[in-house]
Amino acid sequence: MQSFSNYLRNKIVDHTLRGLPYAPPAQLWVRLYTTATSDNGGGTEVTGGGYAPVSIPCTTTAWAGTQGAGSTAASAGTTGLTSNNVVVNLPLPSADWGPEVTHWALWDAQAGGNMHFHGALAEPKTIIAGAPLSFQAGAIQIIIGANVGG
Repeated sequence: MQSFSNYLRNKIVDHTLRGLPYAPPAQLWVRLYTTATSDNGGGTEVTGGGYAPVSIPCTTTAWAGTQGAGSTAASAGTTGLTSNNVVVNLPLPSADWGPEVTHWALWDAQAGGNMHFHGALAEPKTIIAGAPLSFQAGAIQIIIGANVGG
């Protein structure tokens, strides 16, 4: 299950209902965690062993419209679901990333910045040196809906 961060919830309310400006990020950075994330941030991000967050541009080619996986047109669906259209390849580990990678989050900066979305991996992954890790197209799913949140 994925969730909005409190930061993004507040930005949506302020922009949509209160008329305050909001400039969406040009890209979001995928970060990995070995402990649970929360709507306030949290979690223990992977460090060392060649780990580095990877960016996904905020474009119609990188993220699917709500009408279906792989779509690149403006959203016209009814599910509120989007997912990555592009494969996200993490750097090749030079050492183990562990104990296990259990969570992911999308941030507006490679370091620091603001979390926008977060969630648990479908299955925890043990990442060992030399073993590639990627998120295939459609693997990072975000649902914009009435019951989303923590």
